[in-house]
Amino acid sequence: MPWYQLEDANDPKLDELAKKYNLHPLHLEDARSGEEGVKVDSGRDYTFAVFKPVRLVPDPDNPGEQMPSFTPIDIFAGKNFLITIADPNCSTTEQALARARRDGDEEHPDKLVSLILDSIVDLYFPAIDHFDDRIDELEDKVFDEPSPEILQAVFAIKRELIEFRRVLVNTRDAALHLQRDPTTIIEVDNQPYVRDTYDHIARLLDSVETQRDLLNNTLDIYLSSVSNRTNEVMKVLTILGTIVLPVLAISGIYGMNLKGLPFEDSPHGAEWVGGITIVATAILLFVLRKLDWL
Repeated sequence: MPWYQLEDANDPKLDELAKKYNLHPLHLEDARSGEEGVKVDSGRDYTFAVFKPVRLVPDPDNPGEQMPSFTPIDIFAGKNFLITIADPNCSTTEQALARARRDGDEEHPDKLVSLILDSIVDLYFPAIDHFDDRIDELEDKVFDEPSPEILQAVFAIKRELIEFRRVLVNTRDAALHLQRDPTTIIEVDNQPYVRDTYDHIARLLDSVETQRDLLNNTLDIYLSSVSNRTNEVMKVLTILGTIVLPVLAISGIYGMNLKGLPFEDSPHGAEWVGGITIVATAILLFVLRKLDWL
């Protein structure tokens, strides 16, 4: 059985194969769009599938960090042929194809498709572990030094998890389609492998949901920490404002140039007023200490 491994959907070779194997124009359009989501569509003589392997690439917005990137792989699988269109620069795609070449049988394209899908799903687990590490790091930082950068990191991971979950949900639906649709390329003997892959996807989705909950908890902790810090600042400012009240009151009264004020004509009036101010402030500090405000 021939296995045609193309690197670009715009390769003229694909047009030749489309005529030879009667590939549907809509499937060719999906393969060449580059923006099609994960899907499985069964034609009359073949099965068309789009899968999205994930790889970790440098995050342009956060130097030193990595983010998941999805590169599609398009598959046309018939009873007597297999066509794969994959980016040769994607390491995870190459791993999936290499495993299919090593462990599969080119006489059974359904086995090759199930191996490619299983390898792609298995390579999702390291990305999940990467999210776990980033979330753990954020949880440590949010206690020690909550900052706007942490808030930005939380929202960035939430966006990445939303995209990851969307790919996983579509991949789960694709695996379910391969199991239940009798017109797909997958034969009965390889159905257990697809079911096993489906179970792995379900576990991955559970992990993503758990990580989203952890991120929400981290966000709540951040907001609580910021609120507590604001409360502490307001408490200090309130105490300082209360402490200077005697000084402001006494200085305000003597600053109005009223007649008949105590110690107005005394040569030591300034010393007396200063002493009274100090005593009043000391009494106020004593009262605040008793009230456990300090």
